[in-house]
Amino acid sequence: MSAKLSQDILLNALTEFKNANGNISEAARRLGISRTTFQHWINEARKNKIIGESSQLKILGYEQPSYATRFPIDIENGMVVIFSDAHFWPGIISTANLALIKFLKEFSKDIKAIICNGDALDGASISRHSPLAWEERPTLIQEIETCTDRLHEIIEACPKALRIWPIGNHDARFEARLALQAPEYANIHGMHLKDHFPLWENAMSCWINDDIVVKHRYKGGIHATHNNVVNAGKTIITGHLHSLKVMPFTTYSEFHDSWPITKFGVDTGTLADPFGKQFRYSEDNPLNHRSGFVVLTFNKGRLAWPEIVHVVEGGVVEFRGQFWNV
Repeated sequence: MSAKLSQDILLNALTEFKNANGNISEAARRLGISRTTFQHWINEARKNKIIGESSQLKILGYEQPSYATRFPIDIENGMVVIFSDAHFWPGIISTANLALIKFLKEFSKDIKAIICNGDALDGASISRHSPLAWEERPTLIQEIETCTDRLHEIIEACPKALRIWPIGNHDARFEARLALQAPEYANIHGMHLKDHFPLWENAMSCWINDDIVVKHRYKGGIHATHNNVVNAGKTIITGHLHSLKVMPFTTYSEFHDSWPITKFGVDTGTLADPFGKQFRYSEDNPLNHRSGFVVLTFNKGRLAWPEIVHVVEGGVVEFRGQFWNV
């Protein structure tokens, strides 16, 4: 049995790999070891995860960001529609997805921006979750093609709106797998998720009127929406937890005409069916998840109370006290 390699040896191997511009033979020559041994060291460094993904990329010299940090927009009057956690799968179009298309067509003249707030891609085949026995999972190319189809339908329904896609943790699987297993392919077209969706602006977050932050996730747990707005100090719209709700927060800190300003923590829920095939790993546990999306309305730059489009049953959603069949 070979001795366990120290962290210093593995870090040194990764550093030499960078200095040799990813050339394994050259790096091995510099260290005075065989190419096979050096390849083993690199594999061990990745397998043991002695450093985090972002640190490893930095050591390898590939720290160029895949996503813009912040995408600012200004909305004076009109609507912004925000959906998240679609987890698009081949052959499945959810009630919330159908409702989104109908809503975009109905209000297309008023909609200024559409935000896909992360996790449009599920990445089932590159998931940390083990398959349940021999369950079938879609291939990555099938998921990419399905995302392309669903997002194109959204564009067609409201073609003049801005389109922004803050990255989600499931979306990030696409590049994380490549970065860990094949770092030599960094910066080659097609290796980044955004390369496949050029009609969407990519970012870590979208800031609206410098007052509202839209990003995939921040705090966790059942009180996340409350903790988000308290800690952010701004209205903040997140996904990730699939809970679809609005949490107001009012303090003494800001006033408008002697009246305290209310900020909001908003969860955009999931565009998918909460008990869909994408979530089999939940083992049919009861989930405090809701399907739908969020609508922000602005009047002279001011945000009205955020509104929810909520799936009440298959084929039916509720909005502003009305039930829509989709």
